[in-house]
Amino acid sequence: MNPFTLALLFFGLLLGTTITLTSSHWLVAWMGLEINTLAIIPLMAKQHHPRATEATTKYFLTQATAAATLLFASTTNAWLTGQWDIQLMTHPIPTTIIILALALKIGLAPLHTWLPEVLQGLDLFTGLILSTWQKLAPFSLLLQIPAANQQVLILLGLASTLVGGWGGLNQTQLRKILAYSSIAHLGWMLIILQFTPSLTLLALITYVIMTSSLFLIFNYNTTTNINSLATAWAKAPLLTSIAPLLLLSLGGLPPMTGFMPKWLILQELTKQQLPMTATIAALTALLSLYFYLRLSYAMTLTITPNNLANTTPWRLPSMKRALPITITALSTTLLLPLAPAMLALVTL
Repeated sequence: MNPFTLALLFFGLLLGTTITLTSSHWLVAWMGLEINTLAIIPLMAKQHHPRATEATTKYFLTQATAAATLLFASTTNAWLTGQWDIQLMTHPIPTTIIILALALKIGLAPLHTWLPEVLQGLDLFTGLILSTWQKLAPFSLLLQIPAANQQVLILLGLASTLVGGWGGLNQTQLRKILAYSSIAHLGWMLIILQFTPSLTLLALITYVIMTSSLFLIFNYNTTTNINSLATAWAKAPLLTSIAPLLLLSLGGLPPMTGFMPKWLILQELTKQQLPMTATIAALTALLSLYFYLRLSYAMTLTITPNNLANTTPWRLPSMKRALPITITALSTTLLLPLAPAMLALVTL
C-alpha cells in the first residue's frame, strides 16, 4: 500500500477515535465511530484475498447495523427526553438499545459471532488494530452512559466470559483463539463497568498491552495456527521462552500483570454483594486458561523434526523490529507490583 494512503488511513483511525472520546453529543460520537469504521476498511481489504474481502464485507455490514441502531436509539432518546447529551440518558429503552448496539460493535456475546470470522480473514497487524484500537471508542461511550441497566451489563459480561472461554477450546487457528480471548476479556470489563469504571479502564489498558505482545510475537514468527507454533524455537528461541509467560499473563495467573485486573474485579464484585457473579466469572476464566496452556504446550514442549530448514532461521539476522515486542512483553509480565500506582492513575 502507498505510504501516503497508509498514513491517511491511520490519521482517520486516530481522528475518529479522538472525536468519539471527546464528544458529549450523540451525533458527534456517531460521526467519530463512522470515520473510524471507514478508515479501517481499506486496511482490512489491502490483501486482495477472498478471505480478506469476506472479512471486510462482514465487518462493514456488522458495523453499519450497529451504527444505525445507535443512531436510532439516540434519536429516540432525544424525542422522548429532549436531550442529545451522552451523560443524560434517562429513558431505559433507548439506553438498553444503545448498550446492545455498542456490544455489537465490539463483539460482546451473544452478538459476537462476527468477530472470530472477521479476525480470521485479516493479517496479524490489522487484527491487532481491530482487537485493541477499535475497542477504545465504543468503550468510552459505555463508560459515559449512566448506570441504569446493571442487570443487562452483568448478563452481557457473564455471557461473554462464558462464550469466550467455551468457544476457544476447540480452535486451531491462532486468530480465532485471540478473538475468543478478546470476547472473554471484554466480558470481565463489562461486569464491573457500572460499579467501578476505573477498574474497567485498568482492565482495558492491561488487555491492550497483553494482546499486543502476543500479536507482535505471532507476527514476528509468521505463525497463524497451533501446528506452526512448533517451529517458533528455530526462528526466535528467546521469544519462544518468553511466550508462555505472556500466555499465562493473558490467562490471569499470578505473578504476571494479567492477574491484576481479575483480582481487583473479583474483589470489587464481592464488595458489591455479588458473590455468585464473581464465582461464575472466576470459573469461566478456567476455560480460557485451558487454551492458553494448550498454546504454551504447543510452543515450548513440542518440537518439529530436526532438519536443516528448521535449524537455520535463528542464525540468520532478522530485519523485523523487536523493540515493540520488548516493551509490551516486559509490561505483560512485570506490572503486577505497580497495581496500586496504576489504580491510582486511572482513578484521577
